[in-house]
Amino acid sequence: MKIVVSANGANLDAPASPIFGRCPVYVFVDTDTMESEAVENPAIGASGGAGIQAAQFVVEHGAKAVVTGNMGPNAFNVLQSAGVPIYLFGGGTVRQAVEAFRAGQLSQVGGASAPAHSGMGMGRGLGAGRGMGMGAGRQAKSSTPPAPQPAAAPSREEEIAALQDMAGDLRKQLADVVERLDQLEKGD
Repeated sequence: MKIVVSANGANLDAPASPIFGRCPVYVFVDTDTMESEAVENPAIGASGGAGIQAAQFVVEHGAKAVVTGNMGPNAFNVLQSAGVPIYLFGGGTVRQAVEAFRAGQLSQVGGASAPAHSGMGMGRGLGAGRGMGMGAGRQAKSSTPPAPQPAAAPSREEEIAALQDMAGDLRKQLADVVERLDQLEKGD
């Protein structure tokens, strides 16, 4: 089965990315042979709709499942419409994500795990892309895609700030989950 893992690098030993729509790379992996292909995310520098464009891209590349750290509602809807299940992976390498998927250790999500626009880093973006693919997917409404928009690579400080923001959001999500688990276990 061909699956895709959102990644921060271009091979099986690269860290899996906690972001789907604006991750730097998608690593497509054949789960039977572990043969992989890394493809830069064409939606990373999109001014808007990165999740939708990214989801269309992985569907068009034949992914039968997605493994990622978080999934926004727009990307979730595209993947759900295409019949592509989504599995959340808490962290590690692409190889570890694939192995966890193969072992049945990942749970399929039934909805978005992140709010809309959560991968944008509060306007800083992680834009290493070149604006390619904007509106050119199968579900695009316009017959003429917008011209590619060049995007500057983020500075080290911008990337650190974006990752710190993301870590804070994840800590809040985890705290909410733990609190709800406590409530359910106590019978509230």
